[in-house]
Amino acid sequence: MLKISRLQALLPYLTLLLWSVPLLLFSHEQQSLMAHDEGLYSWRAKLIVESSNWLKPSIANYGKTPGAYWLIASSFSLFGISEATARIPSIIAGIISVILVYEIGTILLSKRAAWLAAAILSVEFFWFQYSRLAVPDVPMVCMALLGSWSLLKAERHPKYQGFWSFVAGISLGLGFLIRSYMIFLPAIALLPYLIWEHRRHRHLTNPMLYLGFVVGFIPTIVWLLNGWLHYDKDTFQELFQFIFRLSSDESDGNTWPYYFWNIPAKAFPWPFFSLLGIGICLRNLLPRQKLILVGLPLILFVEISFFSTRLPHYALALYPFVALLAGLALDWLARIYENKSPRKWLPQNLSYAFGGLACLLVLAGVALYGSFPIPGVKGDAQIQKYGAIALGLGLGWLMLPAVWMGRYYFGKKFLTARYWLAAWLVGPWFALAVAGSTGLIGDYNPEIKALMQQPEIAAVLQTHPVNWIRGTGKTGVLLCFYTHDLAKQVKQVSELQPSSYAWIRSEQLANLSSPYRAIGEVREWQLIQVLQ
Repeated sequence: MLKISRLQALLPYLTLLLWSVPLLLFSHEQQSLMAHDEGLYSWRAKLIVESSNWLKPSIANYGKTPGAYWLIASSFSLFGISEATARIPSIIAGIISVILVYEIGTILLSKRAAWLAAAILSVEFFWFQYSRLAVPDVPMVCMALLGSWSLLKAERHPKYQGFWSFVAGISLGLGFLIRSYMIFLPAIALLPYLIWEHRRHRHLTNPMLYLGFVVGFIPTIVWLLNGWLHYDKDTFQELFQFIFRLSSDESDGNTWPYYFWNIPAKAFPWPFFSLLGIGICLRNLLPRQKLILVGLPLILFVEISFFSTRLPHYALALYPFVALLAGLALDWLARIYENKSPRKWLPQNLSYAFGGLACLLVLAGVALYGSFPIPGVKGDAQIQKYGAIALGLGLGWLMLPAVWMGRYYFGKKFLTARYWLAAWLVGPWFALAVAGSTGLIGDYNPEIKALMQQPEIAAVLQTHPVNWIRGTGKTGVLLCFYTHDLAKQVKQVSELQPSSYAWIRSEQLANLSSPYRAIGEVREWQLIQVLQ
């Protein structure tokens, strides 16, 4: 009986791992990094490994804290340098985040709602994509979730309050190491819970919370002081100026309503369920639950909306709370499905509405996958991949009206709420699995990888050091990462020595007075050899 009870306790975690881990590991054999951020973080981590100097990087950049570089460099040191190993830290952080969402959900919601929330987080498209990128965003969110969960554990277990408060503080300090000031956005969003519920939990007067933050902040202090000593520059000021520049720069004309459409588009359909979850939370749950499940994401949404630089990945810290609220809504709808309720029309209409959408997706998938002629669209392998995704999503959601009619029109009582809930999740899971295994997610710059694999270019890159011209840009960053032996950065093309090799922009060739031999070209860059 004891073994059975232990297995039952572990079952939610095992099922979540079986649900999320394969999804993150499905990959096409051909992988290539995304420009600009993924290439930049991977390249700088590669420089750390090659120089064996973790505190004094080859390229001094103190606008960003080094935690992400260290994570990727650690993966490179353990498993070798490649796209797959660069993405391991984010994959691990994504898996841990799924478990943390379940843990937070079990404290604030029911176990079924918590499991649904964790499963939903795994199939939110944008979260899934960033869990497979070599960037610091998902690891930072993982630290924020760890801090929130630790505070809830400290409140729930007063006997171990000091320990859990210490963990919460460390998570904040390490979050700063990974993503600098961005970790303070979810921390600030927790203030209503920390202040208004202070009489009950006493977090703000717990010295272990602050001790944990100091301990977690030590690696950042060591890194900053080392930079100040070696580069004779105000590293603290550079770190501050970077965030100041971001706060005053509006990217791509993204105005304050940007996230109102971007988040629903990149996590469809779960943000719409989360709106229902907000209503359920405000009506039925306790103030503590409301402050975390509604207050925290609402404040966080306002923060990133009024931050001048609005980019999709800045909203990633919201996605776990979208999943928690959507899990609450799905659990509430499943109870209506199971019982005779006057609100039965709601899950019924949702089933039929998404069944109609599923029909459209299946038709589109058949047309694309079967390469049927569509005006303006050529049937090729890439189009067929999108067709497979549409088919997977559509066939999954077609189960919704089928399960509903099977139970209520054909009397199949075995079609319980579990089948109906599965119909919501299976389609998105299969669609994302196809996207990962076909390379639509994961192989972002195949033409650069193809260039590197050309025999003549591969021979040069394996046997000769290659210089590069200052000012790399998106493509240049990827070329620097993929170049096996990157020699040195030169400010001007006139500094290139005879018989040397270099990556150079095509527009810069006019400034090269020496004769040269062009070996390969991709986009605006060429690999050349300077002749005698």
